[in-house]
Amino acid sequence: MKLPAITKLRGVVTILVRGGKTEQLVNELAGQGIEVWDVMPLPEGHMEMKVGLSDFFRLRPFLKRTGCRISVKGRSGLPFIMTRVRKRKAFIAGFAFFIAAIFCLSSLVWDIEVQGNEKIATEDVLAAAKQEGLYPFQWIFRLPKQDKLSAELTRKLPGTSWVGVSRTGTRITIQVVEATKPKEEALLSPRHLVSKSDAVVSHIYAEKGQPEVSKNDRVKKGQVLVSGFQGGKAVVSKGVVRGIVWHEYKIEVPLLHKQKVYTGERKQRGYLYFGNTAIQLTGYGKISFQQSETITELDPLTWRSFKLPIGWMTEKVLETTDMEWKRTAEQAKQEGIERAKRDILAKYGVDSLIMNQKILHENTDNGKVYMKVHFEVEQNIAEELPIVRDQGE
Repeated sequence: MKLPAITKLRGVVTILVRGGKTEQLVNELAGQGIEVWDVMPLPEGHMEMKVGLSDFFRLRPFLKRTGCRISVKGRSGLPFIMTRVRKRKAFIAGFAFFIAAIFCLSSLVWDIEVQGNEKIATEDVLAAAKQEGLYPFQWIFRLPKQDKLSAELTRKLPGTSWVGVSRTGTRITIQVVEATKPKEEALLSPRHLVSKSDAVVSHIYAEKGQPEVSKNDRVKKGQVLVSGFQGGKAVVSKGVVRGIVWHEYKIEVPLLHKQKVYTGERKQRGYLYFGNTAIQLTGYGKISFQQSETITELDPLTWRSFKLPIGWMTEKVLETTDMEWKRTAEQAKQEGIERAKRDILAKYGVDSLIMNQKILHENTDNGKVYMKVHFEVEQNIAEELPIVRDQGE
């Protein structure tokens, strides 16, 4: 028999019937309209069945007439649940407190995010929002209406064309649209373009000013390339001048190369940290590595976008060793030349072009390769020189 849903709510008792006339008991119960179900015969003439809680208290007369005895094997249903709950008052109070705490926490502003601001400082936006009653841990129901808050923030923040406010759960997003202003160009005084070093001009383009040299001209350091006087007026010279410059490098490269490498052996330690205090919980034992490197990783607890000052810290101790290998003289020479080329690009710009290189002197002594190398480089040779008015041209 399928258990009715209403019976589950009223309560169900599973009983074990022993002794007497169990079959007669079942028949009499059915005759009096007392429903029993899940009747299961057991050895030694016993029988298991289920009966409603209200009918359970009506069984006494039938048990006397049939000589049966019963014992309660199980209870289920809403009345028994409520009885157990009433006995656990601390649990009920804790559950009620938990529901109230969740309600309160979800009614607070936990995070305010400012987006779209580039020129206006985030701190200024948050300060203006605080004046309007929008700040972390403020009650959500006390916030002004979003359209009114948006209008007030736009008025209080100069340099904005629009400020939007939106809420997603406990997070407030302030979207700032900054007003577009024409780019203010710095006022420059009249100036020449002069050569930074001795060179042979390979390319010249004067956007503004009077060119004073031509392609393939040899120039000295400080010589005017593009004059700041044009048509009798002093102007700010603009342009691009490139030239061939010669650089000489003295290079020294050891034949024996040393490098630190990881062996693959490691030991890991785990800490529970609170602020600046850490308590080690795992990875005890002495570290036998002669050389090692320690890498620290922090995994803080987070609440939404807030990082709490508590979490798990992992220290990875990696064993290291020094490896040595010997270069050939040719390998050392190539390494030295490449190092010098990287230095040229770093000093004179990545657009510099190394046209030619020539080894003037080479020697191997005391485990090192010594060289003197001459580089021919095409690079930018122009730099600005302000015009002093009382100096004339």
